[in-house]
Amino acid sequence: MEFVNLSAHAAILQKDLHHFWNYIGYDECDFTHMPYGMELIRKFGKLEQPYYFRAHHMLCTGNLHGLNKWGSTNIYSEDEAGNPVYDFSCIDKMFDIWLESGNLPFFEIGFMPRDLARLPEDGKPYTDGSYRSIGWAMPPKDWQKWYDLIYTLMTHLKIRYGEASLNRWYFELWNEPDIIYWRGTHEEYCKLYDFTEAAIHSVLPNARFGGPATTGNNKYDSEAAVYLRDFLRHCRKGANFYNGKIGTRLDFTSFHTKGGLYNMNLKAAKQIPSVQVFLQNCKVLSDIVKEEGYGDLICIVSEADPDSWAAGGRYDNFNLNFRNTEYYASWVASTYKNLEDLADAQGMDMRPLAWAFEFEPERCFEGTRAFTTQGIEKPLFNLFKLYAMLGTKRIALDSERGFNPLNYTDKNGYDTGTEINGWATQRTDGTYAILLYAHHDDWDIHDEYAVHFTLDGISKDAVRLTHYRIDGQHSNAYSEWLRQGSPDWPDTVQYSAIKAREGLELLCEPYIKPANKGVVEMDFVLPSHGVSLILAEPVSL
Repeated sequence: MEFVNLSAHAAILQKDLHHFWNYIGYDECDFTHMPYGMELIRKFGKLEQPYYFRAHHMLCTGNLHGLNKWGSTNIYSEDEAGNPVYDFSCIDKMFDIWLESGNLPFFEIGFMPRDLARLPEDGKPYTDGSYRSIGWAMPPKDWQKWYDLIYTLMTHLKIRYGEASLNRWYFELWNEPDIIYWRGTHEEYCKLYDFTEAAIHSVLPNARFGGPATTGNNKYDSEAAVYLRDFLRHCRKGANFYNGKIGTRLDFTSFHTKGGLYNMNLKAAKQIPSVQVFLQNCKVLSDIVKEEGYGDLICIVSEADPDSWAAGGRYDNFNLNFRNTEYYASWVASTYKNLEDLADAQGMDMRPLAWAFEFEPERCFEGTRAFTTQGIEKPLFNLFKLYAMLGTKRIALDSERGFNPLNYTDKNGYDTGTEINGWATQRTDGTYAILLYAHHDDWDIHDEYAVHFTLDGISKDAVRLTHYRIDGQHSNAYSEWLRQGSPDWPDTVQYSAIKAREGLELLCEPYIKPANKGVVEMDFVLPSHGVSLILAEPVSL
């Protein structure tokens, strides 16, 4: 077993740790008002406020029932004479749920309502099938009607929720317009942006509106990179399609990036996500944002994930089972820490949005990219519980294995082995909260490390230590599900046993440790896919 030294220094203050991870997203907007969806939203609201929620299909036409990769609100339709008919009841219900739980919308404005969608090349009216195939991704048939829809919607929201609340929201146009989510041209997307921006800011002059939520790539000349660059140039110095002036207002930038691409393959070979690939994507795209003069804006990685297919699971591709396990938690812990380091190096404010929610209904531990399964919290959700316990006053942390994945000679870090790193903070009550993680991209690596951890600069006689752990045996309902025989539909006894292991668990009972000349030392074992949160509360003896 390799010995690793880590040390935190209470007297060495660093840049404050902004709790920048409070962004959640999902395709199925109607899961918002389904039982497990409402339950999960309320759970996030109890962690720390606000979390921002982003969902697809917020303007789509359908039956208002959540399905994998689909949702609808019926916000817009037309009567027989072609006049707009607005119905805000469903979208209001979603916003109410987010807001009443103490959270806020990250309102992704899309996709195209059926009656407003431009007809396909054959000119045939949309059927349910053709609308769900391409119609939702089409440009508007009438640009003024699109403007009127956004203007009317914003006016309604202003009356219902108040301008002060809306100024705290994010408004983002569309999703991944560089691929199949947009069936128009790049020029038409810029036109959609200009018309939308004009409508929003005519009602809400201080609203945060941005985009373009393009896909990720680690090449500067890729289609995704070119699309992002051209969009930013349009906003900076292009002719505005709405008013003819030069440039369009942009309040924040956004793009997406993943650690690997997956699809349905019942005979798939082993394929592991890469923290390095994720970071390389962010480096390339943030470079473009800076080069085009927008590096001073908040940059939201509005889908920041280890993989590309949220609704797929272990029955579609066995690799996706990692989302059930402690591996998902350690992968996110590494990614978010290294993303913050990259943002510091870039001189930017970059914030990740976890494109993960829950799926109704699904077999237990289906393997979808989700925080819960059948209402059972996965290890990933416990990571966000740990995040909420961190302070904002950051102190120095040193690690002998604090590798930067961008420097790996292979994309999965086999050259260096497990990365061990984290954040050390002090909370407002004086307690030190230190999050430590171990991560290797290969989920079949099961090394253990003997960690010697020191915290110096303590001003009192001792500290009360509380040590939470996420690993294969702690804070891990998935492990209990395996012990219960891996039932797709647990019976009452099985469900109770699994549910009992969903929450945070301690590595050991809390204890008081004397400080020797202001230094506290502790030893513990950390596996290759483990996350610890150590709370050190200074006390007098």
